[in-house]
Amino acid sequence: MGSSSFSLFNLLFISIFLYSSVSSVYSDPAKDIYEVLKSHGLPIGLLPKGVTEFSLSENGRFEVHLDEACNAKFENVVHYDRNVTGTLSYGQIRELTGIQAQELFLWFPVNGIRVDIPSSGLIYFDVGVIYKQFSLSLFETPPDCTIVSSNGGPSSRKCHLRNSACFVYLRLSNPFYLILILIAKLYFCFSDFGDC
Repeated sequence: MGSSSFSLFNLLFISIFLYSSVSSVYSDPAKDIYEVLKSHGLPIGLLPKGVTEFSLSENGRFEVHLDEACNAKFENVVHYDRNVTGTLSYGQIRELTGIQAQELFLWFPVNGIRVDIPSSGLIYFDVGVIYKQFSLSLFETPPDCTIVSSNGGPSSRKCHLRNSACFVYLRLSNPFYLILILIAKLYFCFSDFGDC
């Protein structure tokens, strides 16, 4: 009788542990991902429509899965890989992977996103050496996302050295190249070629 009740207790304990572990994976990802973003003080339009699976651990680490890699248009084009990961805390996402932003003809990895003061109406994207500032209103609703072909995005697994924009994307880990790009951007902004 003693070993039978001990085994029953162990089974109950394991069941509770498994239930709590599984409860961090949401069953309705299209609904829950946006609610989670909102509850963390972030706009729901940071992630596109088409989320097929979403998981969130107790330490804030999340994974989002899309059917296909895709591009969405805000002020600039933003590329979402099939898998997006990061760490959520109130007002920010750190250690972000799977999102890149296009500036001019170059792709920059987005390493983090933060909203300092929601009433300011501003959101900041960490793209390496600088923070790019956007209006929060751009991210009020989840954007439609256009599926990209195998060579339509910046993902390193799809890059070939013959694709110059992709090649530049791969070289951006070097600060020297980032400085050159910043100089080119400033020249473009203050010349007669366009506005910023």
